[in-house]
Amino acid sequence: MTASPEILVSEQGALGRITLNRPKALNALTLGMVRTMSETLCRWRDAEHIEAVLIDGAGERGLCAGGDIRALYDAAKAGDEEFPATFWAEEYRLNSALARYPKPVVGLMDGITMGGGVGVTAHGSHRVVTERSKIGMPEVGIGFVPDVGGTYLLSRAPGELGTHMALTGAPVTGADAVLAGFADHHVDSSRLGELVEGLAGGAVDQVLGELSQQPPQAPLEAEREWIDAAYSAETVEEILRRLRERPEEAARTAAETIQTKSPTSLKVTLRSLRTGFSSLEQALDQEFRVSMACILIGDLVEGVRATLVDKDRDPKWSPAWLDEVDGALVEKFFEPRGAGELGLDG
Repeated sequence: MTASPEILVSEQGALGRITLNRPKALNALTLGMVRTMSETLCRWRDAEHIEAVLIDGAGERGLCAGGDIRALYDAAKAGDEEFPATFWAEEYRLNSALARYPKPVVGLMDGITMGGGVGVTAHGSHRVVTERSKIGMPEVGIGFVPDVGGTYLLSRAPGELGTHMALTGAPVTGADAVLAGFADHHVDSSRLGELVEGLAGGAVDQVLGELSQQPPQAPLEAEREWIDAAYSAETVEEILRRLRERPEEAARTAAETIQTKSPTSLKVTLRSLRTGFSSLEQALDQEFRVSMACILIGDLVEGVRATLVDKDRDPKWSPAWLDEVDGALVEKFFEPRGAGELGLDG
């Protein structure tokens, strides 16, 4: 039996369509998929008959569960630094290319859209969610940090919504994604067929204007008071203290969730979000340094082992406690890599 391609590339009228096609793996991004997407976008850039690009996912469960972290784990265990560096460099360049693309890019975040799935949709010009969307950056739960430009998006979310999303790693609804600035349009999933048909005509704004609807009340909107009050603290320890002292049960639940994550990843993530980025590319450059450090000195290998390899859900974080993660360790994640820099910003 011939294996199906990991990316389906098609042209429908004026629309170029890129479909992630690993439904059994919830369309997790491989290096080959990243390369095919980059090559396809390059080809369509100057193709006069292509007026817009659509990115969606095959299967019923969602767009994309993230990057192929098992491949990164296997490389790390084998002592191979080259593969992670290559994977992240090409993925982050793709994220930047999508943000700077000269034609409309419609990202369809229907169903589960995590990590790398956010990276290939939320930097596009037209970001679409549905009532089935579950969008998140869950990286701290595997000893990693938000990447693919996630730190840029999270740091620009209203108030402290981005900090809450990053430190808990919890998925949010499509309405929440619009509130947080991760999406622009809310379309009912029953009308996605009409959406694709309409986009084939090339009139992206007109079609989305006709099919988009007012999002339902975003659940996070009602939580803004305690989120902004707690997560405005300067340290993870102080954030946890404030959360535990809040009267709202949701705040205390958030504290319990955060407590299970990698202490190192939590502190590195908070430091990342507070950088103050002037561009997506600046964030991607920093994320590249941090991502490589997560392999070399962080908890990523142990987090993937506990989640995907042994599946015991019992990671042994090192250091195991927040107060053991000092500032010197955190700063090591941000050290320039010399000739190994990504170099997107300038």
